Amino acid sequence: MTLEVKTQRVINIPQGSTSYIVSYLDKKNYDMNSLDKMVIRLIGKPQSGWIDLKSTQMTKIEFLYRLTTSKAALKKVTLIPGETYYFFLQEVAQTLNISTYNLFQAYARLAYKKDGNIIADTYYLPIGMKEEQLIKYLLQITEKKYRLLSEKIFGLYNKKNWYRYVTIASIIQKEAASKDEMHLISSVVHNRIKKGMKLQMDGVLNYSKYSHNKVTPQMIKTDTSEYNTYKYKGIPNNPVCAIEFESIKAAIFPAKTNYLYFMKSPDGTEHNFSNTYRSHKQNINKVKVSKRKERKKLKKVTPKKQTIEKPVFRKNLKDLWK
Repeated sequence: MTLEVKTQRVINIPQGSTSYIVSYLDKKNYDMNSLDKMVIRLIGKPQSGWIDLKSTQMTKIEFLYRLTTSKAALKKVTLIPGETYYFFLQEVAQTLNISTYNLFQAYARLAYKKDGNIIADTYYLPIGMKEEQLIKYLLQITEKKYRLLSEKIFGLYNKKNWYRYVTIASIIQKEAASKDEMHLISSVVHNRIKKGMKLQMDGVLNYSKYSHNKVTPQMIKTDTSEYNTYKYKGIPNNPVCAIEFESIKAAIFPAKTNYLYFMKSPDGTEHNFSNTYRSHKQNINKVKVSKRKERKKLKKVTPKKQTIEKPVFRKNLKDLWK
């Protein structure tokens, strides 16, 4: 029991019986035996999940004790739908006080696509986990969810085909004003692809570090990346953001429409959809008229600047009492 054990500070304990846990740890090169199993049973059953051992080097008895008593020190991090990996990983690094550079390097090595590999959700991440271990953990969670949903819908999981839907879902995520609109936005994407039309959607240009930038005519003109759907037909090779289940369901099951265009409504709370460019132009003009009226209202409401007369100072102080 005085043998030295070298371990990672944060380790994952599987669910199962004490015998199963001991067998699992033995396969992970912890050199466990029947005596260790007896000691663990005397102390208490280890908590399943990620636990923080607080050290990477200890005696065998200390290791067995910490297996049964250690708890996971967790930090909460939320990846909101529509956010990109670029900003999420920075938040993770800051929250867990780990290397941003190493986290990005691990992501670049392990991620299947540039984005969309981590599903939008709230994560409780163990403090002390190494950058590569953390990326593997996040990717595995999403991969499991993607596989389960794909098998439920299609009966199988084809990763290449699935990520095509993830890419479409990410476009829907960026463009839809609400979850209720997602299937309609999806119908526009699918209809334009079928007709060989360019998508011409601003939200696709909000990728990676540009996700918080306002898309301008200049950006549309100068951006030469695969994400410029004003220049290139079809969808990009990579998703543009993190998605939620509603958007990927919409990507797989678009509404049955003939819509080819959509435009934000005058109040900006939803989109107006149209089948033809002519009706689309009419929607654009409605928004322009609405904005002009709004500007006129603001001008009427804004009070005119009052002019304040400057005081006249007399040269002779005696004049003040005249």
